[in-house]
Amino acid sequence: MPPFRPPARRGRHRPGGNRGNQLSAKLISIIGPPAVGKTTLAEILAGELPAEIIREDYAANPFLADSYLGKAEAKLPAQLYCLMSRAGQLSALSWPREGVRVSDYGFCQDRIYATMQLAESEMKLYDRLARRLEKLLKQPDLAIHLDAGEDALLERIARRGRDFEKTFTREFLASMRRAYNEVEKLLPCGTVRVNCDEVDFRSRSALASLVADVRGQL
Repeated sequence: MPPFRPPARRGRHRPGGNRGNQLSAKLISIIGPPAVGKTTLAEILAGELPAEIIREDYAANPFLADSYLGKAEAKLPAQLYCLMSRAGQLSALSWPREGVRVSDYGFCQDRIYATMQLAESEMKLYDRLARRLEKLLKQPDLAIHLDAGEDALLERIARRGRDFEKTFTREFLASMRRAYNEVEKLLPCGTVRVNCDEVDFRSRSALASLVADVRGQL
């Protein structure tokens, strides 16, 4: 499996979504490997802050299952569907002016999956499109990076029973974790990092501490 390749950095420019943040609703993006608890935390924060949720629309992707089951012809369509769906949800042009939105993904994760799924020729096409779209997006005001060990992730994947996720190996999940560690360094915002092997959000004290940290950084 190829390692994650971060996009080339071009000076100090930050994509357009963060310009004029004081005039737009705040965005909290929750990132991390599959089954780490991103949607669960997004739902909790929606009630605690309060905020509105932006959910990843993976279920509507007609190519996703075949892509993870190894069908080469489905990989590029699956990735482009994800790219366009995320770009539509995070478009700066239609972003609300007030409030807080919490997404159970970060746009940065799109390239992580692309790197791991696409052939080199497909990656060149993906990169050209992704770089153009990124300039039109609302960038996060805060990222929450959830992490957990491979054993915990595999257990949660088995428990939730999505067929296409059964193809996720320990190596794949380890690669994902390394990629998120790298992409965190490139984010144009502050980051709250949470080790989900040690923190249980069902604990009121752990949740209260995280919510206070999030509020303090918005």
